[in-house]
Amino acid sequence: MEPDEYERMDRVEDAMWWYRALHHRVLAALRRNPGDPGLPLLDAGCGTGGLLRRLADAFPTRQLVGVDVAAEAARRARRKVPGAAVAVGSIDALPFGDGRFGAAVSCDVLCHRLVEEAAALAELRRVLAPGGVLVLNLPAHRWLLSAHDRRVHNARRYDRAGLRGLLEGAGFRPIALGYWNSLLLPLMVVQRKVLGRFRGAEASDVAPFSPPIDAIFRAVTETEAALARLGVRFPAGGSLLAIARRP
Repeated sequence: MEPDEYERMDRVEDAMWWYRALHHRVLAALRRNPGDPGLPLLDAGCGTGGLLRRLADAFPTRQLVGVDVAAEAARRARRKVPGAAVAVGSIDALPFGDGRFGAAVSCDVLCHRLVEEAAALAELRRVLAPGGVLVLNLPAHRWLLSAHDRRVHNARRYDRAGLRGLLEGAGFRPIALGYWNSLLLPLMVVQRKVLGRFRGAEASDVAPFSPPIDAIFRAVTETEAALARLGVRFPAGGSLLAIARRP
């Protein structure tokens, strides 16, 4: 990402509604599918450590490991989560031994223009122990590419069928794939496809929201999560969450 994007992420990821919703989804997926809890948990592409800190709170007895290609992000993550081991490295060539982890998460990394999808998924499969769980979050729908994607160097957005094919092709068994941030998708379309024309090429969606707006968006995402727990499945959304297992 652009260097100042890490500063922006570090500043807002503990409180901004989108990060809170993402972390909630990932934690819920791991509680249902923890893999081997006796093995470490990897955050591949940990950024500035916001999710690592949530993982540390949710799984206090589990060893946590993070890796990020950017030394600045890794430095911030180490400062934020002193108990985690954070390395600098590429998801295309993870600096870990075979079968080391019981579970791995990777949020909005496979979509990056410098990541080779097949190599990254092969590496995630390699470092997972047999039966290990992979949780991926990715931006959804190619037609939603926008200035924010260019800002964070996203080259790809995904649909459910395409991601299932990628996972199966890499040797994973998909458990669940579902869109989320669905109730706010109409606003997202307006922001990116209409207002985005006036925001400039360097616009980023990572920014502090006013407390009332943040509270409204948080309530909407919490309502959506509650509907998902009741079995409601949405046909589209701003993001796509996948849970898969290494056989």
